[in-house]
Amino acid sequence: QVQLVESGGGLVQHGGSLRLSCAASGSSFSLYTMGWYRQAPGKQRELVARISSGGKRTYAGSVKGRFTGYRDNAKNAVLLQVNSLHPEDKAVYYCYARLQANDYWGKGTLVTVSS
Repeated sequence: QVQLVESGGGLVQHGGSLRLSCAASGSSFSLYTMGWYRQAPGKQRELVARISSGGKRTYAGSVKGRFTGYRDNAKNAVLLQVNSLHPEDKAVYYCYARLQANDYWGKGTLVTVSS
């Protein structure tokens, strides 16, 4: 089992940047698929970025070229660099981990973008 804690959210101006962090506790971190989802008010949770245990990265089309995901297996951490933020990027961003059929979620960190 793994516990996830996000940080790094906040208020940023349109076009600004943030770095979101996710600290994971537990064993076998390197075996997990890690990623980020987000949920905007009144909308369903959606995948933002995913990084496989082998390091393959997948992004939602709406963030490709603006967001970059990293994982540091030595530090049990996942980062999401978010650039060129738009007002529609406003959401709670959740870190998640998947191993076999088990999903784990953090409590989220809020990103607000002012226009």
